[in-house]
Amino acid sequence: MHWSLIRRGCVVLAVLWMLGGWCAQPGFAFDLKEPLHLGLGVSVGSSYDPSPTIGFALVHAVAVYDYEQIMAHAAPEALRFKFEGSIGGTDHSRPRLLASGNIFAQYYVRGLAHGPFHPYVEGGIGLIYTDFQVKDQGLRLNFNPQVGIGAEWHTRHGTRWYTALRAWHVSNGGLHHDNRGINGAILQCGRLF
Repeated sequence: MHWSLIRRGCVVLAVLWMLGGWCAQPGFAFDLKEPLHLGLGVSVGSSYDPSPTIGFALVHAVAVYDYEQIMAHAAPEALRFKFEGSIGGTDHSRPRLLASGNIFAQYYVRGLAHGPFHPYVEGGIGLIYTDFQVKDQGLRLNFNPQVGIGAEWHTRHGTRWYTALRAWHVSNGGLHHDNRGINGAILQCGRLF
């Protein structure tokens, strides 16, 4: 058996073991019954490294929770926990599938809020599947760290909207000897319910 395969298997088992232990801890509430908000939206973006660039468009769904609903310990009132799932396509040589699942910490910057406008910063990580590989990418299932800024706002009729701009990265974190990353930017727009 090849050592890289054994190494990847050990990393996957370690991650599953840590997640299982984390979820079993008394401080892990994981009460997903009542999110603060659900949302639907679109994301469009492009890579800027490597060249040539890859454009993509995704449909995404989000569920936003009070941070203490997920992690049962004291947290700032402005801190949220967000789950996000996306599916869409790219223009990499021909239309290709792209799908991801991510978790984010989202912090509302109360000092910059004005009327119906509520800005936030967010950061998180997840897994992404790309139905393509750039030269030396190694794997199609990769890690997907993201960081961004955004804002929510309300209309006079109470409809809630959001938009965000994020930096986006795709790589396998060294699980494969080929680990050429993809870096890009995403613009998101959507509605919260």
